[in-house]
Amino acid sequence: MADQQEANVTLPSEPVSVSAARKYVARVLTEWGLAAGTDFADSIQLIVSELATNAVQHTFGQSPTFTVDLRLEREEQLHLGVTDSHPRWPRRLPAAVQQDNGRGMVIIRCLAKECGGRLTVTPTAEGGKTVWIALPWSIPVRS
Repeated sequence: MADQQEANVTLPSEPVSVSAARKYVARVLTEWGLAAGTDFADSIQLIVSELATNAVQHTFGQSPTFTVDLRLEREEQLHLGVTDSHPRWPRRLPAAVQQDNGRGMVIIRCLAKECGGRLTVTPTAEGGKTVWIALPWSIPVRS
């Protein structure tokens, strides 16, 4: 296997794209050897759903598309990133705030931590941002 495998898809910032992003990631990770229905696969699916939902809902129409990037490095580290062109970075709401939404980043951070990973946010050259999740990978990769 090469030191790195990559895959990405760009989707319109529409609610239907959340499901498309989830299905795309599931297909790629299955091709890379991750069995569907495992706790790890389910956690990744929820992370993708939350990140894609944020890219659709919180960019206020200022990001017509979002991109999902997957990168597997040396069969050791999975990087999952969602990029949009909106300049505002995600924020954590205070625990005392009573809202029906706004907990996505808390969920994402908790899932990443449970899987032994971490979350980072990086700016793009175009003024947007990518929310990255780095997770340890211990599944033998299919060729």
